[in-house]
Amino acid sequence: MDKQPQKPRTLIFSQRNLSKIPPYLCAHFEFEDVISQIDSVELLAPRLDRSTLHHAIAKRIAYHTPVALNPGIQGMRVKAHYDLFLAICGDPTDLLWLSALGNWRASCKTAVCLIDELWATQMPAYHYFLRMLEKFDVVMLYYSQSVKALSERIGRKCVFLPPGVDTIRFCPYPHPPKRVVDIYSIGRRSETTHRSLLGMVAEEGLFYLHDSIAADRALDQSEHTALFANITKRSRYFIVNPGLIDQPEIRGDQIEIGNRYFEGAASGTIMLGERLDKIVNALDNEPEKQDRMRRTNVKQALMRHDWVYRWEAILEAVGLEPMPGLFQRKELLRSLAEGVLQNETP
Repeated sequence: MDKQPQKPRTLIFSQRNLSKIPPYLCAHFEFEDVISQIDSVELLAPRLDRSTLHHAIAKRIAYHTPVALNPGIQGMRVKAHYDLFLAICGDPTDLLWLSALGNWRASCKTAVCLIDELWATQMPAYHYFLRMLEKFDVVMLYYSQSVKALSERIGRKCVFLPPGVDTIRFCPYPHPPKRVVDIYSIGRRSETTHRSLLGMVAEEGLFYLHDSIAADRALDQSEHTALFANITKRSRYFIVNPGLIDQPEIRGDQIEIGNRYFEGAASGTIMLGERLDKIVNALDNEPEKQDRMRRTNVKQALMRHDWVYRWEAILEAVGLEPMPGLFQRKELLRSLAEGVLQNETP
């Protein structure tokens, strides 16, 4: 007899069909893709449009009342049954999309919400959105210093889960390309650092690759991530900063690190903060130290910061056993990590 196809045990609510995809969401989709490769998953990805009047009205009302209106999803209902429901949200306002799914909670034994960006200073403003988290068994946050405050506010188990990266995609080994970009910067930046780098370009002729337009959408999420990984693997130095480096009025005293640190480490680039010129000049005179730093970062990323380890942490938090694909990916990562020290830098 032919084997019956395995029934998916995990339902992931994905925003990958937004009419316009902000670049920061591409890391969420990368995580979803890795989970789909190593577990039994069904993606629930309705067509979403943040620009509609429905969404604007629903979002405005939800800021001021406990009413969660449908932001514009038509006819979506969860009918099958799953062991785990996972929703990855950019911020708490994304929870509005779930309000259009009917009683999805009755179809899912356990539910986890992962929130990318939630600052402690924002919690009062998000009061009614945060009440929507009561349907979840576990809430995971990328921001460690928001965990205690959120747990006390919503009375739910809240756990810090660091961001991760598809380290296989970002790994420059076993055939490391030449690093033809001197310094690479993407996304939010410190204006002081940016001006300093422009000065180094003028004085030393460095190739400094940075955003020159305000990009609000990725034309294709997989192509965007692939290009970003390829450029990072070809960059000698990579600019990283704490979250919301340019908006201290929101982050307050809270210091959090985002995906850029993990992406930089996985690609073997050397990450820089604000003290640039002296560090770059010093490291340029120590090629052996550079090589050691790159290899250490790549190896540690492969062994500690791939998305597989984040998925493993989610399964542990809800008491679900990993599936064979998880162990297979970990074995591949271990093999790649062992090979890092055996390759020569071009």
